[in-house]
Amino acid sequence: MDNVTILGVGNILMQDDGFGVRLIEKLQLMKWPEKVRILDGGTLGMLLLPYIEGTKKLLIIDAINAPGTAGDFFCFEGSEVNAYFSNKISVHDLGINDLLAALAITNDPVDETVVMGIKPAVVDLGMELTEIIEEKMDKTIEKVLSHLKKWHVFPV
Repeated sequence: MDNVTILGVGNILMQDDGFGVRLIEKLQLMKWPEKVRILDGGTLGMLLLPYIEGTKKLLIIDAINAPGTAGDFFCFEGSEVNAYFSNKISVHDLGINDLLAALAITNDPVDETVVMGIKPAVVDLGMELTEIIEEKMDKTIEKVLSHLKKWHVFPV
């Protein structure tokens, strides 16, 4: 199995923007093989580089600001990932875009990056996810686990 990192990003002080971090908190309650890292990336951006170096497969979980309705699920793979982050939606998205660019030019680049998440309902001061977004948590975890299965990664 390749080194796999599951990275949740977002600002937990801005309600649904913290979706990626809140989902990571749930994944951290599961046991994972040694080569799987589950990271709360918050809004750190480029500061995450030392924690992600050596990763071959990277799954980023985020609140996705895209057309649609609050709670809609999105999954970006391949060139869609760069297109998504090129929109520079928020400060942490700027940092993740820079992080992905830095990883691409290292001696040990990430082979595959996937971004998954849902469209937030509210991005405003507050620590709790909105009810509609909280209700999407379990279904999103199922989709994350399904994608990890394609990478032959399973909780133990």
